[in-house]
Amino acid sequence: MTATRTRFTMLLLGAALLAGCGGAPTPATSEARPVTVAPTERAVLADGMRTVGLLTPKDEARLAFKLGGVIEAIRVEEGAHVKAGQVLALLQQTEVDGLVEQARQASAKAERDLARGRALYADGVATEEQLQDLTTAARVSSASLRTAEFNARYARIEAPADGVVLRKLADAHELVQAGQPVLVVGGNGRGWVVRTGLADRDVVRVRTGDSVQVRFDAWPERAFAGQITNISSAADPGTGTFAVEVRVEPGKEAFVQGLVAKVTFAPRSASDTATIVVPVQALLEANGDQASVFVVDLAAHRARRVAVRIGRLSDERVQILDGLQAGDQVVVAGAAFLADGDVVRIVPPSPVAAHAAPPASASHTG
Repeated sequence: MTATRTRFTMLLLGAALLAGCGGAPTPATSEARPVTVAPTERAVLADGMRTVGLLTPKDEARLAFKLGGVIEAIRVEEGAHVKAGQVLALLQQTEVDGLVEQARQASAKAERDLARGRALYADGVATEEQLQDLTTAARVSSASLRTAEFNARYARIEAPADGVVLRKLADAHELVQAGQPVLVVGGNGRGWVVRTGLADRDVVRVRTGDSVQVRFDAWPERAFAGQITNISSAADPGTGTFAVEVRVEPGKEAFVQGLVAKVTFAPRSASDTATIVVPVQALLEANGDQASVFVVDLAAHRARRVAVRIGRLSDERVQILDGLQAGDQVVVAGAAFLADGDVVRIVPPSPVAAHAAPPASASHTG
């Protein structure tokens, strides 16, 4: 009985061992990582300069009353579209009309005095000198009347051309001085410009007529073509920079005054030598001129981490001074999840991710 139990126990143990050996799982192979790649290429990388400026109409007029006084009404608000000759603001007319009436009465009296003087001179009662003085007084009074009437016409503000009200600097019932700006109006006739500034070391590298690239946060995916139309010959005493004006065409977009513009200049002295460049998204852990990228061996489907030396950055591309050759396939999406030697699977770029995802260089720690 004991021998039978012993034999049965040994059979059970043997079965268990066989089951354990036969059912042991085989190690799983590592899963291929999905990545997007782009080839390195040789290209001319412009030695660009970047500044920030403000978009404004080319024709920008600061409108004011010629006379001081109390504002009766301002008939437009900021952003309103106006037509040439449209009345935009008025002064209260009481004082203006009073000045005109005083000048008119003074001129009438001077004309009457001159008429009496001529009659007295004809009768030999008045001297020629007295007649000349009366003639001068009449002419002065007439000139004063014309001046008062002219000023009265400018006790209102009219739009100098078709355009848009950019800023409203005063309100009704405010007292303003002669020449104090009340409205700023931008004309539509000569288009839009970006006004920015360059330091002295940079302004000498650009010329009127040079092409530039302009970008706005309102249209992050679009680059607008611009052209330098004016460069100041003297530095601004406050900032020490030289004012530069860049004409930019809106195309189908609706420009509004005050948009922040990012302007990229391509100086004429830029190098025309082709160099190896990669998309900036390919860089990992950039520090000074040192960085790394993942290069994919398309035959083996493996990613290899490569140290590179980087140079200039221009238009989302970076110059590679050492470490890569033209045609190398570098990872531009998915690098944050890679380790050296990982098996990879090439996937096409996502249209949304291409615009929304940040470069992987800042988060990669492997």
